Amino acid sequence: MTIQEQIQDYINSQPEPKRSDMLKLHRIIPELMPECKLWFLDGKNSENKTVSNPNIGYGHYTIHYADGKTREFYQIGLSANTTGISVYILGIDDKTYLAETYGNKIGKASVSGYCIKFKALKDINIEILETAIRDGFQSKS
Repeated sequence: MTIQEQIQDYINSQPEPKRSDMLKLHRIIPELMPECKLWFLDGKNSENKTVSNPNIGYGHYTIHYADGKTREFYQIGLSANTTGISVYILGIDDKTYLAETYGNKIGKASVSGYCIKFKALKDINIEILETAIRDGFQSKS
């Protein structure tokens, strides 16, 4: 199964209106960075045990660890959660940046150091979310 097929199956498995919101975001995010690498993480570890919600990833950057090892990972993540949708914006070094820059502007969302969580797209300002995603792509692109 291709990454695109895994992503489509994952989105299709969501109940409405979450399915439509995720599909809309899955169309918008690649438009913000055409040619970005697509990822799909099923949320399972090497023993096939579920350790997280599945994630759709966009873009890529290299994580550098203190021991000299590196790991490739996505810059922007999209995931369904029990109450709505999470958009992960990874690679921004300042962990207060998202909350300070977008927390008061985005609408009904929880904004942490790397995650914007909301119940539905109708609850947030989509233009502000797009700006935050652009920031994420530009931070390590």
